[in-house]
Amino acid sequence: MKLFSYLKGDKVIWVIMLLLSLLSTLVVYSAVVTLAHKYKQGDTEFFLIKHFGLIVSGFLLAYFFHKIKYTAFSKISQIGFYLCIPLLLFTLFKGVSAGEAVRWLPIPGTSLTFQSSDIAKIMLLLYVARTITLKFDQLQDFKGLTLHLLLPIGIICGLILPANFSTAALLFLNCLFLMFAGRIKLKFISYILLLCVGFGLLLSLLIFTVPDLIPRGRTWKARIENFASNDSKSNYQAEQAKIAIATGGVIGKGPGNSTQRAFLPQASSDFIYAIIIEEYGLITALLILFLYLILFFRGIRILRDSDKTFGGLISVGLAFSLVFQALINMAVAVNLFPVTGQPLPLISMGGTSIWFTMISLGIILSVSNSNNDKTEEQLATD
Repeated sequence: MKLFSYLKGDKVIWVIMLLLSLLSTLVVYSAVVTLAHKYKQGDTEFFLIKHFGLIVSGFLLAYFFHKIKYTAFSKISQIGFYLCIPLLLFTLFKGVSAGEAVRWLPIPGTSLTFQSSDIAKIMLLLYVARTITLKFDQLQDFKGLTLHLLLPIGIICGLILPANFSTAALLFLNCLFLMFAGRIKLKFISYILLLCVGFGLLLSLLIFTVPDLIPRGRTWKARIENFASNDSKSNYQAEQAKIAIATGGVIGKGPGNSTQRAFLPQASSDFIYAIIIEEYGLITALLILFLYLILFFRGIRILRDSDKTFGGLISVGLAFSLVFQALINMAVAVNLFPVTGQPLPLISMGGTSIWFTMISLGIILSVSNSNNDKTEEQLATD
């Protein structure tokens, strides 16, 4: 196809982006019926046009970022990391609140908001990859690892934690995976995991004994209790998602024929995977899972082909971040995890989260593009 002559980098990733975005448009159009009746007098086209516009602009962002030489992201991450600290602080104290959480900042001149944690996630992963690349020798003892990596990671995750526990936890695990990919000593990673277990136990103790001591402590406590209780009334969303999955069967009810979209409050975002199974069946759901796993595999392949540590680490780190988030979203939809509020990348209806997902993919494609250019140069000289 002539279109692909303008798109550099890994063509498989471009195809995955296109397939998931097309499916997203179809499912979101079906899933927003309740929202449309609640806010727009039944005008589902409003949400469709808005969502489609975000996807198109997201592809433009991916195209723009994949044209940037990936080495430029090293300097960008250094500046961006320090800018994220006041941005996250400002969000905590002056951000827009929704659903008991203060996570968003308004974009001036528009009706859109964005989560500052979305910027922080990308910047921190780029910063960790840069630090491992430039200071690998200094990370061979635990003191150096703590100073150069754990402290920056702890600052960013700690600032995200009060408003968004799941994002902070996933980001910390993503950083640990990046440390593993960057060949940090396994015994150090094991120590960190043990510390995380200890912190988790302490946090759980505080949540269940003095929940008011921690912001959103009561919300976290309620989610854990509801998930453990298996009570239908307490787990309303999970129960409705189960019904959607059970009635979808192998081939589904067909596009636009969902019943549970009228009962799931987050049908177009957090629980869109359940709606996909209801309308398109288990086969399509497994295909989506397969596409995400291919995306992760391509990230690993880019790491293998990259002759620069930084490029390989940012590609596999960002790919793992997106795929891990997708797996968590799917696990919530099938009631394996408590509700986390994590959207399904490239599929869930969202605002600017679509843009940040596309930016991450654009950065991965930038590394892939550089690898392809070097391969072509080697072939030309052989």
